[in-house]
Amino acid sequence: MSAIQPLAQSFVKVYESPLPASVYCYSPGITRLSSGRLVVSLDLSGPGARELPGPWQQIEAGFWWSGKVFTSDDRGSTWTHKTDFPFMHARPFTAGSSLYVLGHCHDLTIMRSDDEGETWSEPVRLTDGQEWHQAPCNVHYTQDSIYLVMEKKVHNDMLGWPVSVFAPVLMRGRLDTDLTKRENWTFASELVFRDAVPAQELNYFGVPFFLTPPKSLVAIAPGREASPIGWLETNVVQIVDPSHYWYSEERTFHLWMRAHTGGTGYAALAKVVEHSDGSMTTMLETVPSGKTVVYVPCPGGQMKFHILYDEVTRLYWLLSSQATDSMTRAELLSPERFNLPNNERHRLQLHFSKNCIDWCFAGLVATGGTDRECRHYASMVIDGEDLHLVSRSGDAHAADAHNGNIISFHSIPRFRDLVY
Repeated sequence: MSAIQPLAQSFVKVYESPLPASVYCYSPGITRLSSGRLVVSLDLSGPGARELPGPWQQIEAGFWWSGKVFTSDDRGSTWTHKTDFPFMHARPFTAGSSLYVLGHCHDLTIMRSDDEGETWSEPVRLTDGQEWHQAPCNVHYTQDSIYLVMEKKVHNDMLGWPVSVFAPVLMRGRLDTDLTKRENWTFASELVFRDAVPAQELNYFGVPFFLTPPKSLVAIAPGREASPIGWLETNVVQIVDPSHYWYSEERTFHLWMRAHTGGTGYAALAKVVEHSDGSMTTMLETVPSGKTVVYVPCPGGQMKFHILYDEVTRLYWLLSSQATDSMTRAELLSPERFNLPNNERHRLQLHFSKNCIDWCFAGLVATGGTDRECRHYASMVIDGEDLHLVSRSGDAHAADAHNGNIISFHSIPRFRDLVY
């Protein structure tokens, strides 16, 4: 038996695909209401999606998506389906006395519940004629507002995965307003990765790991392709320690993002400064030498991760994918490994940090038995002494490591005892 036992290997199924070979489970998000009720959102897609009932929306040719909301009143032991929604990449959050689910179907789309998820408003678009993206990462609260990031696709000349042309847009909504109304949101300025980070100027970090054309994919091995470097799937961090180099008296928010480089161990970084007139400007951060910093150490920063700040421990908690085998040549990988060597998806890990740079390993959270049996793209929420998380998971019936067939709920009791 291994000396290291996962913290939350067992799980409850929130949802399981009835057609695992053709209907896939994506984008789990979770929040906790003041009553203790847990709310989870998720979405479904795949070639068999239209065979199931639901308000399906076509995102692009051959791709249809639909979302679902579930609730639990027994700390995750059982789950009840409440509603379906016609958009994707959604996350649930609270503001004032209302519960919201925000995602996108090309445009940003949101819906509201005023009875803890029992009934819901019709979905409302917050934008018109735009292209958005963003996995369900964290939300951040101040006394009067909520902050979160959605990513806007700014340029349309990419022939592959468009992470190089995403702009992480910090959104602020006042807690005492109706956030289904566009006028109650303030959007930060747009900073596109490709425009801010010229790939030809990077050196000594091994970024990018694979050489790619500036606007298209390149085959690294049969069935395995690389796209230009970029950033995506953004978390919001506020530095609250006055002794931190990046602390500011201004209201400043840092954007911790998945770094798509072809390698592992780094997150991408930007920051947003909120001005006295309420406007917000997105920019790159600097270090004391005056150099610009785009990449920061982050275990699992190569995949979607989730950051939570815990007021009790005054620590940042990081839930991410553990990489164990990113240096095997792409052509030699197991057929069950998805895409490139850094794209390992079956091990979830937990870290904590006092400064969001120096991360301490808290434990292995959950693992799949094989590369196919994913545990990834997880979201988490604090519930008293416990940490709950939902994972985009798969078992032996999953189509592959990317396209899982289960949304699983895990719980880590007394998670703060992991601090040392």
